[in-house]
Amino acid sequence: MIHLNWHERPTIKIVVCNHTNAEKYIVHNVLTPGKEYEVKNETNDFYFIIDNRGKVGGYYKHYFTEKAV
Repeated sequence: MIHLNWHERPTIKIVVCNHTNAEKYIVHNVLTPGKEYEVKNETNDFYFIIDNRGKVGGYYKHYFTEKAV
């Protein structure tokens, strides 16, 4: 049950939000363009990050670019 300890899990990578222009869902109130977010889990289509609310949420990858290390 990975969702019970997402806040304590190590960060996989850092991503930067590019935009919040969502066609179907409202994300402009939980993501900020230009802000960096910690990725706690990843699937083929989604990043699971700690958003502006302080909660873990799953968001489409096309909102983000990976930060160069």
